[in-house]
Order: sequence, then structure tokens, then C-alpha cells
Amino acid sequence: MNVWSIAQAKAWYEKTAWQVGMNYLPSTAVNATEMWQSESFDEATIRRELAWAADCGYNSVRVFLPFIVWEKEGDGFLATFETFLAIAAEHGLSTLPILFDDCAFDGGQDPYLGKQLDPVPGLHNGRWTPSPGFRIADDPEKQPALRAYVHAVVGAHRDDSRIVAWDLFNEPGNTNRGYASLPLLVNCFRWARECDPVQPLTAGVWRLDRRDSVNCAMLELSDVISFHSYVSLEKTKAFVDSVAALDKPLFVTEWLFREGENSFADHLPYFADRKISCWHWGFVVGRTQTNLWWGKRDPNPPVWQHDVLYPDGTPYRPEEMELLRRLRTGNNH
Repeated sequence: MNVWSIAQAKAWYEKTAWQVGMNYLPSTAVNATEMWQSESFDEATIRRELAWAADCGYNSVRVFLPFIVWEKEGDGFLATFETFLAIAAEHGLSTLPILFDDCAFDGGQDPYLGKQLDPVPGLHNGRWTPSPGFRIADDPEKQPALRAYVHAVVGAHRDDSRIVAWDLFNEPGNTNRGYASLPLLVNCFRWARECDPVQPLTAGVWRLDRRDSVNCAMLELSDVISFHSYVSLEKTKAFVDSVAALDKPLFVTEWLFREGENSFADHLPYFADRKISCWHWGFVVGRTQTNLWWGKRDPNPPVWQHDVLYPDGTPYRPEEMELLRRLRTGNNH
């Protein structure tokens, strides 16, 4: 599959600034479908919020791209994605796109087009849907369309400097999928490499205590190693040590779990010191309600789980943004 060599990955990372970003949806979107479909793409909010991101000191955003919107809108979707890339670049933000995703917080619901359901009161991210959806992912007749989607998106931006890397599959196996997504995981790396992108490919380990076939495939197929960390700094360091022999650059593509010993104060200085590029979950509190806690129907948690800004752009904890700006200044490689 022509995975990058250690030397190639290191040479690329030496020329790449330390990326500090967030998993981004505008506060007006309840899920990725609402963010991207033309009828609900909220350019004004995106412009305002990405300006806030630049002011806070961020230099990157991670975004989920929904297959079903591309399937319906085709070139229209690519034009919307281009609009987003241009807005992000105007504010000095690179983009880390995600092409597939197994997360489904609403009972495993398949994605759907049109008006999206409103948030469930008090529920964290209750309207999130996977991509392409499990019915499509498991349908042999849909594989050519999935390949065409990867080719359309990656092929159009294979040498686009605004894209820092391609995160091909978010949390394969989540929502009780087990190993069902392993074929699509392997295929999406193959399809992306057929486009010969200049950016690295990755997919992030999200169960840090496992070495099953899905995790092993992600580690073996990735040009740079990525993982999710919603655990303590001690456990985060233990995972970093466990993949040290791979000797490749590291990305943390999801983190921040304030009530679970996973905070700016604990983790961000470590990521900066090790030049581990990182994207925490959430930005402006909004329709995803990811300031709320997993598994609890509490509309007023004692501390936010994710998210860093109120709807008017005011920081939830000003000291977090101050730390971010300070570390970015000291790590402007």
C-alpha cells in the first residue's frame, strides 16, 4: 500500500508547524450532515467562529465529511468544501478532513438527508450519525460509490497545502460494529493512495488498551500515527510509549474530558513539549451539546466535558486560551 517510510514521515513533520486545533462543527449544526448540506451550510457562522479560533491561537480544524451529502450533491458538495477550506485558510487554519466514521450516539441511526432532528434536551451529541452509515458500508453494491467518493474528495485536493493530512476513518468498530468495518478501513486507505496525495494518511486508535485487528490495521496503514485520548496524562504517556518503536510523528485527533483528568493544564504542555499535534473535541457550545457529559441527562453539568467558548465567543475558561496562545508562540516550528 506504499505506506510512508519513517524517514519520509519525519521529513514531512519537520517542515510542518505544530498543529493545535479542535474538532469543529458550527454551533448551529447538530451533526455533520447539517453542517455540510447546501440547505443548512451556515457560512456566516463558520466565518465568525473560525475568526474566533484564530484569535484564540488555534491553527487547525478537524472536520467530518458525510458521504451521503457528497452522494446527493456531487460537485456542489465539493464547492461547499472548497468554501470551507478557503475560510479556514483566511484565518490561518489548516484542515484535517475525516472521510468515514462509525460513531452513532442516537441508537445507531443511519444518516439521513434534509432537515435534521433537534437536539435531545440534556443529551450529549444525541443526533450524531455515522458515515457512510452501516447499511451502505455493508452493501457490496455501494463499494464503487464509496471509492468514487474517496477519489472525488482526495483527488481534488491531493496536493492542496490547506489540508494538513487525511484522517480516513474515525473510530472504526464503534457503535458495536466490532470488526465489521475492517474491510472498509483497509479499502479507504487503498482508494486514497490511488490518488497519490502529498499529505499523509492516518486513522486513529481510539481504544488505547487494545491491539486487535482493527487497531493493528490503523497502525500499519497510517503514515503518521494518530490516536484519541480521553484518559489521564499518565495513561496518555503510556500509549505514546507503547508506539514509540514505530518511530513516526504523532497526532492526537480527539482529547479533552475535563471531569476525567484530561484537561488543557495537564495535557497541552505535554503535547507541546513532544510536538504531538492535537485536536480537542468541540469549540463553541451549541446544537451538539458536547459541553454536557456522556451518558447523563444533565443540562447544567458542574464542569463542561468538551467545548471552550460560549455562544458569544467568550472563553469558558480564559486560562485555557491563554495557555494555548503561550504554547503556540513557543512552538512555532
